Amino acid sequence: MFESSDRRRGAGLSLALAVFAASAAEGAGAAPSAPSVQAVIDCARITESDRRLACYDKTVAAMTNAETSGDLVTIDREQRRAARRQAFGLTLPSLSFLARGEKPEEVNNLATTVTAASRTPDGKWLITVEGGAVWRQIDTNELANNPHAGSAVRIRTAALGSFFMNIDREQAIRVHRVN
Repeated sequence: MFESSDRRRGAGLSLALAVFAASAAEGAGAAPSAPSVQAVIDCARITESDRRLACYDKTVAAMTNAETSGDLVTIDREQRRAARRQAFGLTLPSLSFLARGEKPEEVNNLATTVTAASRTPDGKWLITVEGGAVWRQIDTNELANNPHAGSAVRIRTAALGSFFMNIDREQAIRVHRVN
């Protein structure tokens, strides 16, 4: 009896998560769920309690196996934000799922800090920010003050794959991510 109660509670939690995921995906026009997740969602359509519970038991076990083997990887919103922050400025269209459920201003902007700054032989700035991303200035704008470790940076998307970078609230320079 105790095991059955635990299973039902687990199945109920799985059902709630699956229904939430399905409704969120439909509302956001998101990509379809992974097959092992979709199988759990499909269990919700079964009206007979015993068959629905058996379906949950089977599909949750398959989902657990898929996650254990690496066939299914789940990440939460904070993990997505960390990955999106690390990849900001790189042209990686296949990672668009990292922006799912986020506001455009959160996806198209990055606030960070300079860890190193130097000039290239042609006088352009090479800026390294927290996390190791390196940005190269691609315009000829001059900064009133030289950027340095600890400078506050705001980077936002611009046209044609470039970005605008404001360093310590100065006039923006156009930059491109190097790595």
